[in-house]
Amino acid sequence: MTHTAGTPRHHGFGPMRRKEDARFIRGRGKYVDDIKLPGMLHGAILHSPHAHARIRSIDVGAAEAHPKVKAVITGETLEAMNLAWMPTLSNDVQAVLATDKVRFQGQEVAFVIAEDHYSARDALELIDVDYDPLPVVSDARTAMDEDAPVIRDDLEGRKDNHIFDWEAGDRARTEEVFAVADVVVSQDMLYPRVHPAPLETCGIVADMDKVTGKLTVWATTQAPHAHRTLYALVAGLPEHKIRVISPDIGGGFGNKVGIYPGYVCSIVGSILTGRPVKWVEDRSENLMTTSFARDYHMSGSIAATRDGKVLGVRVKTLADHGAFNGSAQPTKFPAGFFHVFTGSYDMQAAHCEVTGVYTNKAPGGVAYACSFRITEAVYLVERLMDLLAAELDVDPAELRMKNLLQPEQFPYTCATGWEYDSGDYATTLRLALEMAGYEALRKEQAEKRARGELMGIGISFFTEAVGAGPRKHMDILGFGMADGAELRVHPTGKAVLRISVQTQGQGHETTFAQIVAEELGIPADDVEVVHGDTDQTPFGLGTYGSRSTPVSGAATAVVTRKVRERARLVAGAMLEADPGDLEWSEGRWFVRGDPNSGVTIQEIAMAAHGSVELPEGVEGHLDATTVYNPPNLTYPYGAYICVVDVDAGTGKVSVRRIIAVDDCGVRINPMIVEGQVHGGLADGIGMALMQVMAFDEDGNHLGASFMDYLLPTSMECPSWELGATVTPSPHHPLGAKGVGESATVGSPPAVVNAVVDALKPYGVRHADIPLTPANVWRTLQGRPFRTDLAIT
Repeated sequence: MTHTAGTPRHHGFGPMRRKEDARFIRGRGKYVDDIKLPGMLHGAILHSPHAHARIRSIDVGAAEAHPKVKAVITGETLEAMNLAWMPTLSNDVQAVLATDKVRFQGQEVAFVIAEDHYSARDALELIDVDYDPLPVVSDARTAMDEDAPVIRDDLEGRKDNHIFDWEAGDRARTEEVFAVADVVVSQDMLYPRVHPAPLETCGIVADMDKVTGKLTVWATTQAPHAHRTLYALVAGLPEHKIRVISPDIGGGFGNKVGIYPGYVCSIVGSILTGRPVKWVEDRSENLMTTSFARDYHMSGSIAATRDGKVLGVRVKTLADHGAFNGSAQPTKFPAGFFHVFTGSYDMQAAHCEVTGVYTNKAPGGVAYACSFRITEAVYLVERLMDLLAAELDVDPAELRMKNLLQPEQFPYTCATGWEYDSGDYATTLRLALEMAGYEALRKEQAEKRARGELMGIGISFFTEAVGAGPRKHMDILGFGMADGAELRVHPTGKAVLRISVQTQGQGHETTFAQIVAEELGIPADDVEVVHGDTDQTPFGLGTYGSRSTPVSGAATAVVTRKVRERARLVAGAMLEADPGDLEWSEGRWFVRGDPNSGVTIQEIAMAAHGSVELPEGVEGHLDATTVYNPPNLTYPYGAYICVVDVDAGTGKVSVRRIIAVDDCGVRINPMIVEGQVHGGLADGIGMALMQVMAFDEDGNHLGASFMDYLLPTSMECPSWELGATVTPSPHHPLGAKGVGESATVGSPPAVVNAVVDALKPYGVRHADIPLTPANVWRTLQGRPFRTDLAIT
């Protein structure tokens, strides 16, 4: 079901089967582990069993004596090459291989290179490391205690585990608003550490050609150009001597944005041995050492009048960033885009404080359908809205409808200073309520409660901020976030588009071909989309933060329009008419007032390559390049409703229905959009009901396999019920906004609100995720649980 609010700027977009699927369904995709080069060696990493320990010594003699081992790299090896530490995306540094001590369980200690994968793994057991265990900080709430061990004593003058303090909003004005409020509701809540767990783990093949001096890297990276720049900074090689190729990727979700020690060690290994080196991690390595997400302890409050008008929100947050601050988020905003914690509501004031700390856990803090902390922000405000509704004894849908921003308020500057581009929020929520049959659901709930059955209905309304583009918002390692695009139309009218972003399943080869097809009037099947190779594509910062369509999609539209304007000049020469007298329609330029006198883009392409004499100053060929730097983020939004049943005897939660109405502006390919939403909804169920990276007090990782770290399957997911409204972005060339992370942001609070609503007869006010059967059962017994440590 689709409802349209506003008028889309384009009508030629629509469902189209993904062009790239032909190779995937035939098993012909090519992934990093499929790369096989002559003389290729294999790497394996020795990981620390301790969360915090001094390294007394490392003896690699026995491993080096293994008949199939070609080299063993340690931190000492890298120190001699000035490569022991590498920069992170958050202005910190991270040990490539531990030198002084290990700071989290699973930290990389040594790298073995052997003739085959199994020999490299076997040789790890021959390395003898003498550890001196140290006290551990596994709970962010104790990281700043006076007796807490200093984790980053490698940093000069470091005396504690503090990373940053950041705030947004007006503290004084917010305090004024809270002072006059009729009702103030407060709640401590945790959004625990979770992991993207992509189907394909991380890997690399590095090949240093000593003759040409060129390094070629095949890697599981969402950002090939950013990786090339970072490799140049770390290794001291000029960028034109580095080629990064990102082949097919089996899911990323933010997990494949950063550079991991295995990448650097493989490159060093190729330099040392003169042969290609492949490293592909196993599942436990991926879960234990690569970028996690969330891990926010939040203390939030919401202020309102007695009749339900929200006045303001405030929150204090403690962010667990692990042993190294490796978050892939803007250096200007260490708390990411948490600015939007005011959500989709009109309020007078807001203020937040975020403190980041080091702990003895793997580094990271934002990856997982990145969203740059918007997931946590939306979760906070949507839980507070439900708590306020309960306090006021009003329906949560009614409370939201009363406070949603109105269409005439856009562009709207929220209380923290960010400008939302467009929206018709009430229409979207009304559509979701209509699709759900909301009144009938509440009636059914009342009947079930009378019988002692637990049924819950949860609502969330979210506003995302995506695109990761404008310099005022984004600045990673000193360079902005603009994307390039190059388009060339061949003489026969077939086109090649080269883009900056890299797909991990989003369907770029189809979507971007559709943009060119819409703008030029040629079949999408006649457009080849090239991506994932720094030698073949223009510079850009890659795919994350739902930035593909908002930034690279815009660049594609702009470059295509440049080609179209060049075609106008050629058409003028062909038609012996002033180009200013030509009009464009459905793939052809024609003389104004004479639709029969025109030429198609295919005819123009042939003529542009030499079959017509062009006027002086008019260049031949149909090609163009562009660099697009967006003026603002785009702000997609949505209304989600979840219906659950809870078994009071076992605590088991069954998700019966999820209704998701998304507004991501103009939809280029609705089928692909729906696929993105399907995946995000499954993610949301996983995070709300089962996913948590738990640690015990000694820093032992308790979720290092899929036996312990649970992911949702089709058994836990209902049939999704999707709807749409369309409110174009006013500043995007196509009116598109992006959707890749929306469902991951909007669904967790809807599920949690539904479960808490189901438990209302037991007096339950709040429950922290994940709402596993054991945790729900404990909540029903009045026994709180902690999800940041072992759940026992």
